Amino acid sequence: MTESSAPRATGRLLLIPNTLDLGSVPEGSPQPDLQDVLPMGALQAAARLTHWVAENAKTTRAFLKRVDAVSSLQTPLQQLHIEVLPRPPKGGGAATNTPSSAWEALLAPALQGHDVGLISEAGLPGVADPGAGLVLAAHRAGVPVLPISGPSSLVLALAGSGLNGQSFAFVGYLPTDAAARSQRIRELEQLSRRQRQTQLVIETPYRNTALAQALVQTLQPDTLLSISCGLTLTDGWCLTHPVSRWRQQTVSLPDHIPAVFSWLAG
Repeated sequence: MTESSAPRATGRLLLIPNTLDLGSVPEGSPQPDLQDVLPMGALQAAARLTHWVAENAKTTRAFLKRVDAVSSLQTPLQQLHIEVLPRPPKGGGAATNTPSSAWEALLAPALQGHDVGLISEAGLPGVADPGAGLVLAAHRAGVPVLPISGPSSLVLALAGSGLNGQSFAFVGYLPTDAAARSQRIRELEQLSRRQRQTQLVIETPYRNTALAQALVQTLQPDTLLSISCGLTLTDGWCLTHPVSRWRQQTVSLPDHIPAVFSWLAG
């Protein structure tokens, strides 16, 4: 069954998955094949859209050029409408103070009958991503929301960790101050022990090694620590060891490749 080209009374907000390789492939090197990490249905949905909301317009255009090589864009790239999300607070999280009028402006094409694509810099929109604010605004405005299947670094890291996948929490970024970070790690470790709950965090790639070392130094020796780096990339990896074993080696991570850190206290 094919979709009608005529606008509906109300368009939809399509959550278009992105790859996880943002900034991880050196300039001039070949990009990974999109079809290795994104379903064809997601690529075809992206190729049909004329209206977008993105974290970054430049990287979205680069993504759409890759899509076009697999599934031809129905509208030339230069004619696409790409709006940018409100900037989130420093350190991550949703733009909670964004006025409702800003969300309404971004949703205006949907209210006029056009489908709108929401895209993150990497992975699934709305998950560890400021696009969640637009998704909530869409629900409030009566705009149907359609998530499209694609990779999430958090879910992939959890699946590959061997830790508790029945109870887990993503807690975002830890403090950058060393003392505050150590205190937060101990608090989360205690929570993990009490509730048998896996804790997941992320960090800006250039601080990956500092965070890994802080976790190894602060967590108890019998706590299981898992580090996943460069997931979906050719040389990506996921390792889970007791902290006591991590302490027997030098922990150093690339400063340009995203990583996910998770742990489960004994």
